[in-house]
Amino acid sequence: MVSPLRAVRTALSWMTVLPVGTGSDAEETPDRAVGGAVMSALPVVGIVVGAAAAALAFGVSFTDLPTALIGVLVVVLTAALTRGMHLDGLADTADGLGCYGPPERIAEVMRSGTVGPFGVATLVLTLGVQAAGSTGLVGESRWYELAFAIALGRLGAVVGTRRSISPAHPNGFGALVAGTQRLSIPVWGLLAAVATVPIGLRDNGFDAAAVVQALVVVLAVVVFAWVFTRHCARRMGGLNGDVLGATIELGVALALVGLLI
Repeated sequence: MVSPLRAVRTALSWMTVLPVGTGSDAEETPDRAVGGAVMSALPVVGIVVGAAAAALAFGVSFTDLPTALIGVLVVVLTAALTRGMHLDGLADTADGLGCYGPPERIAEVMRSGTVGPFGVATLVLTLGVQAAGSTGLVGESRWYELAFAIALGRLGAVVGTRRSISPAHPNGFGALVAGTQRLSIPVWGLLAAVATVPIGLRDNGFDAAAVVQALVVVLAVVVFAWVFTRHCARRMGGLNGDVLGATIELGVALALVGLLI
């Protein structure tokens, strides 16, 4: 049994560049118990990254920098904090899905180490949406919603590692985490729903419509993650780590757009 503290600490160590040591656990070979615990704690990583991005945006908003540039800096910071691993997964997933081959061919393309035209186009478009979405929220001083959208993207990865999906390969990150999540999905889904309440707080009262909109965004991210990971698992013969990275980045983009509609 992996303790919650160890799960959070390991998740931050694996998923960010933050100097969070794992102590004596660092010498142990990770297994599915640790992998499952890390995925159950992944939204905490999203909260940390989202809070850092919102804090940066808030602080820089007092300068003369254009709002659009602040939106870009938010995207740069989130990529830097996560070593760009989710963006790498997004590009590899796009190239894999774009090759229209059998699972073996998809695996070969995704492991090639190069980024093809599908990957480049997907990266540019997704980062563009994230930057524009961040700019929109920054321009309206919606700092909480900016952090919320970034954190919500991680819920998609938790959904992607549900029990009904198996790993595509016997080794790698996917083998550690695929099919490990069950109770964490409704728990984090409920917490995400509760986290929409502050969005309705306004100077002139409570905006229930804003909360309803945010709840729809939560549902949209969960449904997207469910459908997208199922499709990828079907095409690839199972789940791998790149798909989870893609799910996170696309989920953040979807959340930002949904909050701005």
